[in-house]
Amino acid sequence: MTDAEYTYPGEHLGLPSTGPRSIARVGRRIGALAIDWAAAVIISIAFFQYDSIATLLIFAVVQIVFIPTIGGSPGHRILGMRLVMLGGGWVGLWRPIVRTLLLVVVIPAVIWDQDQRGLHDKLAGTVLIRA
Repeated sequence: MTDAEYTYPGEHLGLPSTGPRSIARVGRRIGALAIDWAAAVIISIAFFQYDSIATLLIFAVVQIVFIPTIGGSPGHRILGMRLVMLGGGWVGLWRPIVRTLLLVVVIPAVIWDQDQRGLHDKLAGTVLIRA
């Protein structure tokens, strides 16, 4: 099949169109990002009297720590998503670091492919799915 022949995001990757293991859609992703950012802001206010660099670092640390340990950030998990390797298996330690560094730069996260995977996920070899 060519890219034009795929009917839903994730079909190209062999994922179902809906339900568990389907590609996590934009609304959930934005909601998870908002949850994670709000938590980073609250922690930054509590410990650093709101410092923008501290907020960004807290956000990054949360991503890097929770992705390999619980399968996603707190926002991902609250909204029923998991970050997995495309071929299966544990995401390891370096993938969350690469993914997070690209995420905080923002641009790679808003460039998507036909499967609605951000460039940050493509480069890390991961995919955000519904749990």
